[in-house]
Amino acid sequence: MALEDVYQRNLHHRTHRAGWLRAAVLGANDGLVSTASLMIGVAAARVSDSFLITAGIAGISAGAMSMAVGEYVSVRAQNDVEESDRLLEIEHLAADPEGEFLELVEIYVHRGLTRELAREVVEQMHAKDPLEAHLRDELGQFESTKARPVQAAVASALSFTMGGLIPFAGAFAPTAGAVAVSIVGFTMAGLLATGIISARSSGASVLKPTVRVMIGGCLGMAITAGIGHFAHLSGI
Repeated sequence: MALEDVYQRNLHHRTHRAGWLRAAVLGANDGLVSTASLMIGVAAARVSDSFLITAGIAGISAGAMSMAVGEYVSVRAQNDVEESDRLLEIEHLAADPEGEFLELVEIYVHRGLTRELAREVVEQMHAKDPLEAHLRDELGQFESTKARPVQAAVASALSFTMGGLIPFAGAFAPTAGAVAVSIVGFTMAGLLATGIISARSSGASVLKPTVRVMIGGCLGMAITAGIGHFAHLSGI
């Protein structure tokens, strides 16, 4: 099988989506739940419609920036760990190449190869690129799962904004008394879509991820609505 054929077959797997997909799903879900919870909490406090809209815009803007910065910082920290391990492995290979050779042999033996075959494999690996072999098979670093902070930050910010705009649209209900119901309805539809899309993208079954997303969103909205209602009753 040619290398190009192997590459095309690997595209059917979903591991290469892990970084941006996690950030996008988290961002969309957080945008839906946090914006809906904020607006329902504010609506439960019986404030003016103009303040509700302002709160929604502020919540979406602040949340998107927070998600972007948070994703970048956390994923960048993962990059730093990977680079630190890479430099450490370079030092180990330079200081004790025989010890590193035997370490890789033991790894392959543990995975099921005979010791003779493992030594032959490691000899071939070390002849081509020992660092790549150790990063992959000893430390589990793969190009397809490498941390990409900018990609994660952009995916998170955009998905948060898109998710937040769904409950925000519900604030424009035709009658004042229907605002909270409209926000909840829009949010539930958004959570349903988010659960289905994330499940399809990751190759998982649709039911469990979607139910999990919707239950979490309902809890968030219910708790925040209760806090907002308490604030209104207490005169805060």
